[in-house]
Amino acid sequence: MLRALVLCLALLPGLAFARCEGVVPGQRPQNTSREFVGHTLDEIVARGWIEFAVYEAFPPYSWDDSGNPRGIDIEVGKVIAKSLGVAPRFRFVQAGETLEADLLNYVWKGAAVDGRVSNVMLRVPYNSDFTCRVEQVVFTGQYGAEEIGIAYALAAYPDAVQTPGEDGRHPDAPIPAFFRYDTVAVENDSIADFYLTSLPGGGLADKIKRFPTMQAAMAALNAGDVMAAMGPMAQLQADAGPGVAVHRPPMPGFAAGHWTLGLAVHHSHRDLGYAVDDAVAAALADGTMARIFAGYGVDFRPPDR
Repeated sequence: MLRALVLCLALLPGLAFARCEGVVPGQRPQNTSREFVGHTLDEIVARGWIEFAVYEAFPPYSWDDSGNPRGIDIEVGKVIAKSLGVAPRFRFVQAGETLEADLLNYVWKGAAVDGRVSNVMLRVPYNSDFTCRVEQVVFTGQYGAEEIGIAYALAAYPDAVQTPGEDGRHPDAPIPAFFRYDTVAVENDSIADFYLTSLPGGGLADKIKRFPTMQAAMAALNAGDVMAAMGPMAQLQADAGPGVAVHRPPMPGFAAGHWTLGLAVHHSHRDLGYAVDDAVAAALADGTMARIFAGYGVDFRPPDR
């Protein structure tokens, strides 16, 4: 579910290029039928509902609980819909090989099968340089942030992290050296998996235990089958059982360890983009967004806006 976006901005000594200069954008939609490019804000309001694309089976962000959509992103969608005066509908979608593929399939063009798009896609990583490459999409509504952290069994490593300071935060600590001796769980082919695999010396290779989902990795940690787990902080916190602690140590060379979360809409519907961004801004300002995250046992990390 996670993708390392390696996005470079070329620099010359003493001269910085314009943000999008030198970036080759992706293909533009050509001769696309109107029904495949979403709906205007006026049309959405007139029909009385808005559709959000959310990732399936992706707690604590979004999942289908016996026909009842649940998760942080579901609540964010409800806040936006309420602001627009319409009902929310949620379309659970699968993650593709790349973020570009997801945006093509669910926002601006449509997949080969069931080739419709949704009005808004949630949980879209935001990077200002990446927006230069994908001109078919408006990236807006930054509503939170995510970062990679580590969960570990307190009984096994009682001194792994020092006592929190007066501000409640753990002081900086290196990546636990015990990863070289004991097992650590990760989601297969995730950012955490790539990072641990690439650490110098390759000493962790036989200690990394890969699971199909982060939820399964945390279940293994809670059951004592592994000694630690590494992945997105929200997923670690949401699934941490009794006796499991979570923290975020410094991770040298880990440029992709923190990212902003936002929304995506079709590039031709900027009026909708402005409206959903206003709704998100209001929810950030009055504390609604922080309460949504807290309701799922997750620390709220403000976005870069």
